Amino acid sequence: MPTLRSLAAFALALGPLPALAQDPLNVVATVGMIGDVVGEVGGACVAVDVMMGPGIDPHLYQATANDVQTLNHAALIVYSGYSLEGQLADVLERYGARVPTLAAAEAGIDRGQLIATDDSYGVDPHVWMDVSLWAETVPAVAQALAEARPDCADAIATNAADYETQLEALHDWVGAAVATIPEQQRILVTAHDAFAYYGRAYGIEVAGIQGISTQAEAAIADIRQTAQLIARRGVPAIFVESTINPRTVEAVIAAARDAGQDIEVGGELFSDAMGDDNTAEGTYIGMIHANTITIVTALGGTPPALPDELGDWSEKWAMAAE
Repeated sequence: MPTLRSLAAFALALGPLPALAQDPLNVVATVGMIGDVVGEVGGACVAVDVMMGPGIDPHLYQATANDVQTLNHAALIVYSGYSLEGQLADVLERYGARVPTLAAAEAGIDRGQLIATDDSYGVDPHVWMDVSLWAETVPAVAQALAEARPDCADAIATNAADYETQLEALHDWVGAAVATIPEQQRILVTAHDAFAYYGRAYGIEVAGIQGISTQAEAAIADIRQTAQLIARRGVPAIFVESTINPRTVEAVIAAARDAGQDIEVGGELFSDAMGDDNTAEGTYIGMIHANTITIVTALGGTPPALPDELGDWSEKWAMAAE
């Protein structure tokens, strides 16, 4: 019968346990878009807990007692940065003094690539709307995860490379899809100004009823100005957002009809949060895919088929490639 000493010697001879046999790294992410990057890059080496789920507006979010418990058990905290999680800034700063913390967008995306604003933000934080920009967060996330779990470094590097390939293909597909919209109808009117990066990257004019943040209500002047734009351009559809009360959109529709332009709701877009968990839209790729299908179809375009690089993603979510 083997002794304890012989078993210990045998274990030492085997070397360290394989990465996947160890407990996953406990990572807390503020928003779903960040959480999805962490999950895709970390794979089985991470367990991701997202603070703000579907339908939650990060501009207005305040930490709860449950969040404090979650953060207390984090081995790594990852957030977007550039003031997206403005009301959580103090909380994240406090935890950053004792827990490894990464502002993924700030670490990966140079400030010179951002869209400047004239409000308290200084820059537009909705960088995930440009897939090519959001892909720049992947190396920063991969580095942070590999430093926390060096035994997983090879798997993390492979996952990161695969994910970057998918995001590059998604970026090209979105551009091709938007290009099918008739040029005079290539204008995206939404509840708040979260799509400026989408517009810049993919060649579509964007008009938000509210500004970058949702902390202040849209003024009557904002509603009137948007309605006049819609009537002047003959815009066929306006879009609501999953995290924004639709009443401002409804007010614009009424004002546009008073101005002689019949306009319909083109669908719901995901802006500051992804879709429900365990759905295609609950992934970053699915969020951008769903938004693009909704926008392009409502404005008169025809989305092309998804590229081969996204075949595994499409198959995973049992989707037919449009």
